[in-house]
Amino acid sequence: MLHRRQVLTLAAAAAAFVALPGAARVALAQASGDRATAFVKATGDKLVAVVNGPGSAAQKREELTRIIDQTVDVDGVGRFCLGRFWRTATPDQQKRYLALFHQVLVTSITSKLGEYQGVRFTVGRSRSQDEEEVVSTVVERPNNPPANVDWVIANPNSAPKIVDVIAEGTSLRLTQRSDYASFLAHNSSNVDALINAMQQQVASAG
Repeated sequence: MLHRRQVLTLAAAAAAFVALPGAARVALAQASGDRATAFVKATGDKLVAVVNGPGSAAQKREELTRIIDQTVDVDGVGRFCLGRFWRTATPDQQKRYLALFHQVLVTSITSKLGEYQGVRFTVGRSRSQDEEEVVSTVVERPNNPPANVDWVIANPNSAPKIVDVIAEGTSLRLTQRSDYASFLAHNSSNVDALINAMQQQVASAG
């Protein structure tokens, strides 16, 4: 939830943007899209280099973890996925949940590294979506049809971070949020039960 000060700041920024001449607004939007596209390309190049490069699974996991920490708003995505239950969780539960969410995210990406050997990607167009930029890419793996993947980038002009990945029209953060909400609905809204399930998920993957 946005605090009043944050709302006022966003409103002031929006007002300043609207006050810009039309040509300036177009130039600003283009610059934002260019930065987001460059960010996605650089991030994708790093990921592909690790996946297709030499090194053990443990080394690749370590390198991918570093890239994820640098390019993904893990805490922000984690809070989004917990939804309304974030506000009802205790500070200790929030801390433990975010730590486990980071592990779950890394594990889900690195658990099947072998299946992504030979992966390639092509960067396409970007488009503005509210205050974010969405960059389209095509991901290709050997013996698999090409997949359309959109990367949602927050703060493209200052400190770009990935906040969602939309694979073939399916938002990963919305899917995860729905899964968590369903789990909690069947477990008396007990955040500790979700944390325990996440711990088991990480343990089984290891």
